[in-house]
Amino acid sequence: MARVKPEFIDEIRTTETFNATACMNCGVCTAICPMGLELLPRQLFRYVVIGVEDKVLENQETIFSCLMCKMCEQNCPAGVRIAENVRTLRSYINRKVFRLSRN
Repeated sequence: MARVKPEFIDEIRTTETFNATACMNCGVCTAICPMGLELLPRQLFRYVVIGVEDKVLENQETIFSCLMCKMCEQNCPAGVRIAENVRTLRSYINRKVFRLSRN
């Protein structure tokens, strides 16, 4: 059972560039992804917005599988900065799970 953590998005949002709340869940990103990563990014961003940290941490492999090619970002009608958001999630996982600092 997933635990909702309302402050999770504040822990993730280390910079103003994290704009997952702009996602309107249209599915363009998943349709165009060359890796076929259906979870990333729309469902993943939804987990962040509603505060389900466990689901984000369960999907580390998918988060680190993203090519960062920005095809999804270039075609996003809502202007979500998908690659930067994924980079932010990677940074969070590195800090939280692997105990790596930003230095």
